[in-house]
Amino acid sequence: MRGSLPATITEAQQALRSGSVAPEDLLSAALQRIKERDREVGAFLEVFDDTAQQLARVKEQLRESKEAFPLAGIPVAIKDNLLWEGKRVTAASRILEGYIAPYTATAVVRLLAAGAIIVGRTNMDEFAMGSSTEHSAFQQTRNPHDLSRVPGGSSGGSAAAVADGMVLGALGSDTGGSIRQPAAFCGVVGLKPSYGAVSRSGLIAMGSSLDVVGPITRTVADARVLFQVIAGYDPADATSLPSGYLEQRAEVRHRPVRVGVVPFVIEHEGLDARVRATFLRSIDALRAAGWEVREIDLPLLRETLAMYYILMPAEASTNLARFDGVRYGPRREEGDSVFDAIKATRALFGAEVKRRILLGTYVLSSGYYDAYYRTARRARRAFREALARVFQEVDVIALPTTPHAAFPLGAKVDDPLAMYLEDVFTVPANVAGVPAISLPMGHDKAGLPLGLQFLAPFGFDYALLSVSEEAEAILQSMHRS
Repeated sequence: MRGSLPATITEAQQALRSGSVAPEDLLSAALQRIKERDREVGAFLEVFDDTAQQLARVKEQLRESKEAFPLAGIPVAIKDNLLWEGKRVTAASRILEGYIAPYTATAVVRLLAAGAIIVGRTNMDEFAMGSSTEHSAFQQTRNPHDLSRVPGGSSGGSAAAVADGMVLGALGSDTGGSIRQPAAFCGVVGLKPSYGAVSRSGLIAMGSSLDVVGPITRTVADARVLFQVIAGYDPADATSLPSGYLEQRAEVRHRPVRVGVVPFVIEHEGLDARVRATFLRSIDALRAAGWEVREIDLPLLRETLAMYYILMPAEASTNLARFDGVRYGPRREEGDSVFDAIKATRALFGAEVKRRILLGTYVLSSGYYDAYYRTARRARRAFREALARVFQEVDVIALPTTPHAAFPLGAKVDDPLAMYLEDVFTVPANVAGVPAISLPMGHDKAGLPLGLQFLAPFGFDYALLSVSEEAEAILQSMHRS
């Protein structure tokens, strides 16, 4: 193999097993692609300088057993909010500039144990707050399909790196769509697992009841490979699902697959006409392939964006209270008191982070706690119950991933409400804690990728992957015809 990486993880695995390529070939191709392209794309905040040592480890693993190390030699990347002991981690924020991780995130431990070579940490919106990766404190990431447009966020660096062929897979985190939305914008696959399916130990928290670590890849089969490696019980995470929980729910419940469509979504005033037409064509293709399509009634879906933008800032403001220049962040000895030093340190937060901290503090304040935060929690519980009833009728729910294709850089950075509306179709899965995935479903008139999203019942992550592999094949056939 010369010049470029194989298209997918599964192809690379086959080539490694056959001996037609070696791990050093894959690593060399990844680093060369990053060198050639990342100056323009800006996907990476750091390319690690220990890849040679990682390669030596992988070659030793392969000498022991190829079967025991499913990711042996596969170059991947991790989002800059996942800790790796001894390496810098900043969550793309000045307040953590120069911070060295004291331990390794469980998801990263499992990647390394499976033989992956982690080539670097990817750019993101600061503390995962954003939908465009324009809120990074360090650099701007661009969409590989059109460098004048955003890659989505907050896992925009991971999605761009995979889409541009710099790595074969990457980890992101998804609090309200931060894996699926950039995956849709960049034309790749993004999986948001069930809450608790992947350990959050070592993930810098934004919204603790919403955050999930998940993979971004070129295909659904590759997403399954990465998910199988990083998923599973972890005693270091109190919210981790018990061993065997996902495996017990791995089968697709019905044949033919029953897919639910929500009329409100198709009629949504913010939905671009090209996205609507492509979504309906995709649903028709699934129906023609034998899937059973049902209209479902889910009125509370309309309210999930409001729920999210109360719950998430509340949790974020609490989580970010620790970044005070005393325990975390640079110490700035300004003023006459510790409060002056804390104020000076917290001034390093970007505008979007400050906005969400203020909003979260407001909804948690004594005069508004009941009116906003407690009401949002009650609404969330009602939505989960309504969704569970719907999943008695259907196996998956289909939605567009985003209301339109990737927008131009700078178009929404000064309009927070417009940016928040980017999450309208992705936040329901996080509010409910259920698994969701975004697949490429076509392109708009400008040739920009569009995403199709499936939601499945809680814990049915492997069944969702099976259904999505079928849908992926159907959609590819639709585009060839």
